[in-house]
Amino acid sequence: RDKGVSPVTTTDGPSGIRLYDSCSLLPMGTLLASTFDLELVEGLYRAMGAEMRWRGSDVLLAPGMNIHRNPLNGRNFEYYSEDPLLTGKMGAAITKGVQTLPGVGTTIKHFACNNQENNRMGVDAIVSERALREIYLRGFEIAIKESQPMCIMTSYNEINGVHSANNADICTEAARREWHFQGVIMTDWATTLAYG
Repeated sequence: RDKGVSPVTTTDGPSGIRLYDSCSLLPMGTLLASTFDLELVEGLYRAMGAEMRWRGSDVLLAPGMNIHRNPLNGRNFEYYSEDPLLTGKMGAAITKGVQTLPGVGTTIKHFACNNQENNRMGVDAIVSERALREIYLRGFEIAIKESQPMCIMTSYNEINGVHSANNADICTEAARREWHFQGVIMTDWATTLAYG
């Protein structure tokens, strides 16, 4: 289909075929957070939102907002820090940037306590209520209250014996009732298959 004018450079390919550049590649979450520059991050993701619209993509499966707790977590590169305030502010800046344009949005993930890659579909994160609220959920709370993302994606793990996707305490009580989240809460891919 005709997508109009590209926000990225175009070049003529062989036989007069018009070629488009690849998708933009932005720095990883940890690097962005190390700048502490919310304005910069929002601007980068405003450009990402424009590219999403041009390419016909509705939802960005980011930002990843878990807390760095285990240095062996294979997803740490996409998460921001071990500080919930910085994590929340980065997630809000990214969401504000993308959602500047109507029709595109973000998915804050993995909600919540996704601290390890090994056995992440079977691990049970045993967390006190205080640690859950002050460390693991705080970044999500900040991002929701400051930017109202389009979606939340739950994690595979259990939290205190309940799979996060089925956890009314975080999905309904915290996200919906306390923080007034208005968007879609979705599971991570194949969650139903993982839990049978």
